[in-house]
Amino acid sequence: MEALDIVQICKADQEQIFAMLAAILWLGNISFQVIDSENHVDVLFDEAITNAAKLMGCSVLDLTLALSTHKIRCGKDHIDKKLTLQQAIDRRDALAKFIYASLFDWLVDQINKSLEAGKLFTGRSINILDIYGFESFKINSFEQFCINYANERLQQHFNRHLFKLEQEEYDEDGIDWTKVDFIDNQECLNLFEKKPLGLLSLLDEESNFPIATDLTLANKLKQHLNSNPFFKAERGRAFAIHHYAGEVAYDTNGFLEKNRDPLHSDFYQLLSSCDCQLLQLFASKLPSSQSGGSESSTQSVGSKFKGQLFKLMHQLENTTPHFIRCIKPNAKQLPQVCEDDLVLRQLRCCGVLEVVRISRSGYPTRMSHQDFAQRYGFLLSEKNVSRDPLSISVAVLQHFNILPEMYQVGYTKVFLRTGQIARLEVQRKQVLQGILGVQKHFRGFLARRDLNELKTGVTILQSFVRGENARRRYSSMVTRCTVSAPDTLDQQLVATICLQAAIRGWLARKQFSDKWKLKSLNQDNTNSKRKPGKKISEVKVIPQEQVEIQASILVELQRKVAKAEEIIEQKEEENAALREQLQQYERKWSEYETKMKTMEETWQMQMESLQGSLAAARKSLTTDNAAPQHAKADSFPSPYYYDCEDNPSTDVRTPSASTPSKNPTTDARAEKETNDPINAVTMLTKEFEQRKQNFDNDAKALAEVKASGKSASVDDELRKLKARFESWKKDYKVRLRDVKARFSKLGHGEFERRTRKWWGKLGGKGRTHFL
Repeated sequence: MEALDIVQICKADQEQIFAMLAAILWLGNISFQVIDSENHVDVLFDEAITNAAKLMGCSVLDLTLALSTHKIRCGKDHIDKKLTLQQAIDRRDALAKFIYASLFDWLVDQINKSLEAGKLFTGRSINILDIYGFESFKINSFEQFCINYANERLQQHFNRHLFKLEQEEYDEDGIDWTKVDFIDNQECLNLFEKKPLGLLSLLDEESNFPIATDLTLANKLKQHLNSNPFFKAERGRAFAIHHYAGEVAYDTNGFLEKNRDPLHSDFYQLLSSCDCQLLQLFASKLPSSQSGGSESSTQSVGSKFKGQLFKLMHQLENTTPHFIRCIKPNAKQLPQVCEDDLVLRQLRCCGVLEVVRISRSGYPTRMSHQDFAQRYGFLLSEKNVSRDPLSISVAVLQHFNILPEMYQVGYTKVFLRTGQIARLEVQRKQVLQGILGVQKHFRGFLARRDLNELKTGVTILQSFVRGENARRRYSSMVTRCTVSAPDTLDQQLVATICLQAAIRGWLARKQFSDKWKLKSLNQDNTNSKRKPGKKISEVKVIPQEQVEIQASILVELQRKVAKAEEIIEQKEEENAALREQLQQYERKWSEYETKMKTMEETWQMQMESLQGSLAAARKSLTTDNAAPQHAKADSFPSPYYYDCEDNPSTDVRTPSASTPSKNPTTDARAEKETNDPINAVTMLTKEFEQRKQNFDNDAKALAEVKASGKSASVDDELRKLKARFESWKKDYKVRLRDVKARFSKLGHGEFERRTRKWWGKLGGKGRTHFL
C-alpha cells in the first residue's frame, strides 16, 4: 500500500489491483468434473467460481460457459462444443495468465508515467539484469527451452565483450598479442535462430498446422536438424541440445499448445462484458485479429520471446556492461559447505576459467594517451619532455621503472597488466597529499593575513567610534554644565565670601589685639624711660613697624590656611578608611554579639539549674530541722552524689573522699560550714546569687565594647571571663560535695528518703551543664 501511494496510484485503482490478484487466485482454485465417456467436463459450482465471477464483475454463467465450452463459427451460425478436461484446464490457466500479464504491463506503465521515466526524461541510467542461468531438470519442457535460449544469447554477449572485443581491441591498437582460444556458442545460437530450418522457425511452422501434434514436431526436428552437431535426436518425442553449459534433453509434450497460447474469442467477449474497468481496458488492447475471432493469425509465444530478447540485447549493446557471476557452493543449500566438483562445473559452464586465463595473459587496465597524460603527467619532474600525450605516457612509465613486459603502448591507448595502475595511484596520492599540504599552509597564511587586516581595520574603526562617542558625551556634559553653572557659581561665590569674611574678621581682631598689646607696651616704656626734654612726636615711628608685622602675620595665616586645607583632605581620606574599618568592626561585633547571646543563654540556664538545686536543698534542710531529734542519730548513707559531670552516681562519698580545695579561704569557709550544714547551704546560695550577678555584669560590660570602638579586646575579655567561670565552677563543685558528705553523716531515714528524692531529681532533670 505504501509503495503504491509513493508511485501515486489512486485508492480506486489500488482496490482494482487487489481485486484482480484475488480473482487470479480464485481462478486457480476452479475445478472441473467429467460428465460423459468422451471426457467432456463441466465447471464444478463452488465458492471458487462464485468469488472469481464476483471479483471480475461478470455473471457466473458467462464465466462457466467460457471455461467449459468453445464456440465454433459455421457460416453465420455458432456451435458450442464441450471441452475435455485438459482443454478446460488450459483455457482456465490461459485466462489467469492473460489477466496477470496485462496487470503487470499496466502497473509498469503507471509507474513510468508517475516517475516520468522514458527516453525523453532520462539521461544516464543504470540497468540491472538478473537471470537465473541455464536450467536442466529431469523433464525439461517449453519453459526451459526458452530460458536456455535466452541464456545462450546472454552468454554470447558475455563472450563477445570479454573475448572477442578484447582481442579485437588489441589487434586494432597494434600491440604484440597472442590470441587466446575460447569456446564460442555462435553455432548453438544459429541452431535456434536460423531460418527456415531453425528450432524456432520449425516450431512456429508446426504450430500453424491444426492437425499437428507434439510427436510430429519431434519428428520434423529430427528430420531437418539431425546433421547439426549441437542437436541430438532422442527416442519418442524427446531431443537434446548441446548448450554452452552442457547438454540438455527436452520433451516436446505440450510444446505446440504452449507456443500457440491462444486467447480464445470467448474470453474477449467475456472480458468486454465485465464491470471491472481494468478488464475492459485489457480486452481493448487485444489485437484486432484475435478480438475478431481469428486465432491462427496471432503471433506465437516463441516469436514474441525472440523479439523481446533481441530488444534486450540491443539495449545491452548500447551500454557498458559489467558482469557478476554467482556460484552456488552446494546443491543442498547448507551454510559453510562447498562442493568442489559443483563449483568447478559452474566455473567451466559460465566461462569464468577462460576469462581468468585471458585476463592473466592480457592487459585488463587500459587508458587513452590523453587520459593517462592528464592523470599522471604532473608526476614528471623533467621540463624538457615533449608535451604530446604519447611522449608523456612513455616518460611516466619509464620514470617509475615499470618493467617493459608489464605494459604495452598502442596507437591510441596504454595497456597495463594487473597491479601496475596501483603503483601509479600510490605515487599520485603522495604527490597530491604534498600539494594539498602546501596549499593548506598557504591558505592558512592568506586567511591569517586577511584576519589581521580585518582586525586592524575593525580596531581603527572602533577607535573612531569610541572617540566620536566620547566627544558627544563631553559635548552633552558641557551643555548640562553650562545650564546648571549659574546656580553652582552662586553657591561657590557665597561660600567664598563667607570664608573671606570670617578670615578678614579674624585678621582684624588679631591685628587689633596686637596693636593694643604693642600700644600698652610702648606706653609703659615711655612712662618709665621718658626724659624731661624729650618730645612726644618721636614715638610715631611705631605704626610703620606694626604694618610690617601685620603683613608678615597675614602671610603666615595664608600659609596656615593652605596647610589646614591639605590636612583636611588627609583627614577626609583617613575618615573614609576609618569608616571602612568601622564597618569591618561592626560585622565582627555582630558575630561576637551572637556568640555572647549564646553564652549568656547557656549561663542563664546553668544558673537557673544551680538555683533550683540550692532551693531544693534549702527546702529539704528546713524540713529536716522540724523533724524529731532522734532521727539525727540515724546514719545517712546517700547512694547518690553530684559528681564533676553533674550525673548521679551510686557510690557513697565521704568528706575525706572529696577533693580538697587549693584556696585557704575556701578551706576556712568549709571548716566553718562543717559546724552548721544549714548555714553552709545558705552561704552557697548567697554566693551563687552573687556570682550570677557578677557574670551578668561582665556580659553587659562586653556588650558595651562595641560602643567604645575597642572590639579587638573582646577575645581577650572573653577568654578571661571563661577562665574565671571555670575556676569558680571547680571550687563550687568541691564545696557542694563537702556539704553533701556532711548531710550524709547527719541524715536519718526520712531525711535519707527526701535527700534521695532531691538528689535523684537533681541528677535527672535538674542536670547542670557547664562550658
